[in-house]
Amino acid sequence: MIARWWHAMRRRREDAAAARRPIPDDLWRRTLVRYPFLRRRDAAAAAELRRLTSLFLDRKEFSAGGGLRLTDAIVVAIAAQAVLPVLRLGIDRYDGFVGIVVHPDQVVARREVTDEHGLVHEYDEVLAGEAMEGGPVMLSWRDVRAAGLGGAGGYNVVIHEFAHVLDMADGVADGVPALPPELPRSEWLGVLRSEYEAFVQRVDAAGDDAPAMALDTYAANGPEEFFAVASESFFVDPVALRTDHPALYALLGRWYRQDPATETAPRRGGAA
Repeated sequence: MIARWWHAMRRRREDAAAARRPIPDDLWRRTLVRYPFLRRRDAAAAAELRRLTSLFLDRKEFSAGGGLRLTDAIVVAIAAQAVLPVLRLGIDRYDGFVGIVVHPDQVVARREVTDEHGLVHEYDEVLAGEAMEGGPVMLSWRDVRAAGLGGAGGYNVVIHEFAHVLDMADGVADGVPALPPELPRSEWLGVLRSEYEAFVQRVDAAGDDAPAMALDTYAANGPEEFFAVASESFFVDPVALRTDHPALYALLGRWYRQDPATETAPRRGGAA
């Protein structure tokens, strides 16, 4: 009885928060048209995605860099994609950070690395997005837009960076998010490592002539990037991932508690 009371109270608080940030019907429709992978066949799932988007907007703080002017279309597009991975996990998974910084384009970050001899090397890294433990999450609006209609393959910088947020829940970015009891760590690692190692071998063997694959070759940069890139493909191009990596698709489906290959509504004028 206490658990039911607590759940009801929490739901009322969340609904009140979501009501503070309502999304106009026309803007929501345009967002779903621009990013068709957000559309769900099930009406309840579709409504929950919209509710969580409003809740995300109420809880998080958006800021702009590089002269970008934040608009409702920008923040709703980012929020809707950010909550897609936690549609059935709960938005509390994002409680560890508040800020989202949006730049008009990719940014250059100065990096330092110390080699085995203690020498410090500096270099520049071009970033489309970055998630840091405790926040903020940085995103390039140009790259966010690239995930919309006409976007290439399963590329999605928002899902990629928020997969990193989920991965870092235990303080370590290692490709292993907080797992439920029914998904043992040993099973997760068994599938992830096998898929990752096979993918790295495939990329190395192909070299510069790597054919089109369900996963971008950036996934070969480490288990944490493999998980993030696989999450992109899982939500944006699920049929390709299920075809190319059935075991990986099944594993992610158990973790995210979703099956995008069957749950995503078909594009207008096209098949699922």
